[in-house]
Amino acid sequence: MVVTDENKKGGKTNPEKDLLKGSKRAAPNRKSPALLAAMRQAKQAHKKASSRDVLVANPYQVAEESKGIVQGATAMISEPRMAEHLCHWDRSYPECPERLTKTVERCKELGLLDRCSTLQPYSASTEDVLAIHTEKLVNLLKGTDKNENWDQLEEISSRYDAIYIHPTTYEMAFLAAGSATKLVEAVCKGEAQNGMALIRPPGHHAMEDAFCGYCFFNNVAVAAKKALDNGWARKVLVVDWDVHHGQATQQQFYSDPRLLYFSVHRYEHGSFWPNLKESDFNFVGAGPGAGCNANVPLNRTGMGDADYLAIFHHLLLPLAHQFQPDLVLVSAGYDAAIGCPEGEMNLTPALYAHLTNMLSVLANGKLAILMEGGYCLRSLAESAAHTLRALLGDPCQPLGSLPAPSDSICESIVNTLYSLRPFWDVFKYHPNLKDERADQLKIHFPEVVWKGPDEPPATVFATRDCYPLQSDEFKARVNAKLDSIMNGYDLSFPPHRLGLVYCESMMDHVNEGEMTHVESPKRISTIYERHKEFALLERCLLLQPKKASLDQLKKVHSESHVQRMQNTSLKSSGVLADMAQAFNSIYLNKETFKCAELAAGCVVQAVDSVMTGKCQAAAAIVRPPGHHASASTPCGFCIFNNVAVAAQHALDTYNLERILLLDWDVHHGNGTQEMFKKDPRVLYVSMHRYDNGTFFPANISTQEAEAASADYVGVGQGAGYCVNIPWNKKGMGDPEYLAAFLQVVLPISYQFNPQLVLVSAGFDAAVDDPLGGCKVSPEMYGLMTRWLQGLAGGRLVVALEGGYNVTSISYGFTMCSKALLGDPIASVESTRVAPNQSAIASIRKTQQAHKPHWSCLKFYDYCLPNRDGEVPMGSYDSKTETDELDQAMSSLSLSSSLSPGVSSTQSPVDSDKPSFSEASTSQGISSSAASSPEGETITLDSGEKQKAAGQTLEDYLRELQAQGDEFSLVVPISDCPHLDRVEPLPEKGIDLNDKCVGCQSEAENWTCLTCYSVMCGRYVEGHMKLHSEQHSHPLVLSFSDLSVWCYGCESYVDAPAVHEAKNAAHLAKFGTEKPWTYGEPIKME
Repeated sequence: MVVTDENKKGGKTNPEKDLLKGSKRAAPNRKSPALLAAMRQAKQAHKKASSRDVLVANPYQVAEESKGIVQGATAMISEPRMAEHLCHWDRSYPECPERLTKTVERCKELGLLDRCSTLQPYSASTEDVLAIHTEKLVNLLKGTDKNENWDQLEEISSRYDAIYIHPTTYEMAFLAAGSATKLVEAVCKGEAQNGMALIRPPGHHAMEDAFCGYCFFNNVAVAAKKALDNGWARKVLVVDWDVHHGQATQQQFYSDPRLLYFSVHRYEHGSFWPNLKESDFNFVGAGPGAGCNANVPLNRTGMGDADYLAIFHHLLLPLAHQFQPDLVLVSAGYDAAIGCPEGEMNLTPALYAHLTNMLSVLANGKLAILMEGGYCLRSLAESAAHTLRALLGDPCQPLGSLPAPSDSICESIVNTLYSLRPFWDVFKYHPNLKDERADQLKIHFPEVVWKGPDEPPATVFATRDCYPLQSDEFKARVNAKLDSIMNGYDLSFPPHRLGLVYCESMMDHVNEGEMTHVESPKRISTIYERHKEFALLERCLLLQPKKASLDQLKKVHSESHVQRMQNTSLKSSGVLADMAQAFNSIYLNKETFKCAELAAGCVVQAVDSVMTGKCQAAAAIVRPPGHHASASTPCGFCIFNNVAVAAQHALDTYNLERILLLDWDVHHGNGTQEMFKKDPRVLYVSMHRYDNGTFFPANISTQEAEAASADYVGVGQGAGYCVNIPWNKKGMGDPEYLAAFLQVVLPISYQFNPQLVLVSAGFDAAVDDPLGGCKVSPEMYGLMTRWLQGLAGGRLVVALEGGYNVTSISYGFTMCSKALLGDPIASVESTRVAPNQSAIASIRKTQQAHKPHWSCLKFYDYCLPNRDGEVPMGSYDSKTETDELDQAMSSLSLSSSLSPGVSSTQSPVDSDKPSFSEASTSQGISSSAASSPEGETITLDSGEKQKAAGQTLEDYLRELQAQGDEFSLVVPISDCPHLDRVEPLPEKGIDLNDKCVGCQSEAENWTCLTCYSVMCGRYVEGHMKLHSEQHSHPLVLSFSDLSVWCYGCESYVDAPAVHEAKNAAHLAKFGTEKPWTYGEPIKME
């Protein structure tokens, strides 16, 4: 069925046209003649493009291939003999045998080891170790094997930083490296889904030719190298959350693009061990590995859970999704946990489970955790146990009420993002000085600061009493804090991972006047059959369907509404058809009330199964949907608001204080939001199409449009508890939903700390849905579900709302159920990795509206410089000096053309966006800026530069205007005869960071409006002018001031035909839509 109007729901050939007779809709768009001409040109060009051969991929292939992939074993590898390695001459040494034994004991105590697949310890081959370390180093350690000359062992140890050697060290170091490799092999070959290696000695400080920091052989490097070289994996992500920088792992793979190394570590500008400049944020890799090394240096102590979550949400997870690893390794040090004398951080043990859960969506679940440091025995053991629980699929413990991320961590994140931005498209979204809101933000200039030692490194190192000590009083406070935290944990889990409720009787609600209506009974039967096909039903607890009671319905609906719907069972089909016309997008039959009662009641049943501990999570395959139904009126195929009924039931029955209600249906859940807009106990978050208020249900009325906008935050005590992420164009897909989750949904949800999560799971944003017009893949729904499992102790209910392509909804819902059952999440891959500019603008607007309510969004207060490369990339080949960035622009440049839409009688000062540009050079911001490819500019002499430095742009413009003839304004033409050469935007849009394809210059670039190639202007290398002459592509758009130049007319051009391109560039530059200045606003089709 083809749906021709995306702004309406349901109907016949136009699936809703007949159903909505008499209903109030948005006024039709009126298009100007000029714009109609431009649209005809665009459609003709589109037809030409459509005639080309296109390879169409099956959007369900990944989901289909996951059919037989179920939760696999969690492997465990360890060796009790590793406790033999100890410091003979200093029994108080932090890297002690109890680190292993206490951790193993805690995992046994919780029954975790019995649930794992045990791998036998394995000693690495010499060949594997020599792939990372020199033969000389290996032979040196071999010479100490079984040597009990303690003086000699201590002397050898003193040659290396923080090292002791025992007669068993050689054997145990080989065992540790080999066991790490064996675990990785088992995971890569599918013998286990994931696993953990409780091993010592640790490894990530062990360099090619030197022992270091308790480490002898680099376990994770040995395993990763073998995986890559043997073809077990093509791309490996190594996450190092040990509090010390794993400098040796970084060194080993610094130029290798096959491995992405990501480290979070205490640094304090180099004053913390290992005191290396290479541990700072500007060391990003070299050669082909440039961009594949990410350091997040922590420059103060006391960092907590909120800080690490911010790092994962804003840096690691976006980066990992673009990198697309097929293996994830974790250098799992636990020395950032509470009480560790070396880390002095405040991470709770439960946080490590959350981090593990977030990583589990990568690499099809192939995740191996390798133990590194951690020197508070109790927090080490508890943190490692929580990590293992997460690998096994146990629910993560809630983190409690989280504070805002610290200012220090925000600066560290922004610094790292700035250094990585040239290499990764996913980081192009962050606000910079081009953003029109830059004056409202904290302008942050990344700066390399060194406070570490400047003297040459020591040649002899202490072997005794060379570590921090804690007083008995301090240890008592740590234990008391751990007691308090751990007493709040509930480490039990329900007997059933997933409850599922479905009733065939809900298919009796049908549109008897139009049996092909999109809200059809097949929606639920197809989902159920897909679950059967994937063999999921036998893995679920099948819950008994149950109708909602009248009292439960009346908790959120008016008595008159309930009574009116109840009476439908007594009326004839003709009367019901007439009755339905009074409502927006509703059909009725005699079975409607029964089905609506069942739909709401089944969601209540799902909630009860979770809240009583019968099931960890639940899925409700129900219809009719509910989220548009208001307290007094059915709407948008919805009779009763199923999720709202269930949420209110949970609040009343279980005395809950916090429920997260996430609505990912493509239509705004206006009914749900209205019911809870004043209630701070319910956080309502919606991601929906909005199209500037013209998409259903925003187009019903001005009030509905305002309620669905990003600016709407709730009412009274509920202010801040209604979060809308409105999409203003069709085509949103996985990159946009991923960005919304990481930048808004997860940060706010974690700070809210819900006790129950309900999902209004519409699948009409899915690929191929006839109403949604979006492109979300089935596997993306699984990924979002897995991340939501980290909240509320895993208490999660997914209830069906919309979705009108039965194939899309059946795969989408099935992927959610597989995620809830613990199956590996199929990798979310997309031809695009960065969200489009329209989505970025929507997300920013939501963040702006909610910053007063959610301190977790403070990260977006930080505004970066426009240009990359202000901080030099770190290099092992030359000394990295501390570089100060310029704190202000050295000058302002003004184009000789007006801003788009400014008339010849209007001062630039009076326009919305004065036209000015900044041309960057390697030395800083230039004193001139190109305004046409031919290089017509106004330049400031040195006196003017000084004068401008203390002025606003508006002041300076007024002075120039007062100079009369000395300042000429050029008016763009609107009747350019070459406008028919403008082609539609490519799918990727316009990226203002693109370089000239001819010379790779970043200065004075333009894009061709015919083929969208990016090339430089005349005063660089003139590649754009040459391109125009060779290909007869006359119209080009400036990246500097967004003006359009026509080589054929030798004039600036501003006309409706170039608005689409200028608008895309405006979004990329300022984060907002460009105002329509040619008449009434319209929507381009």
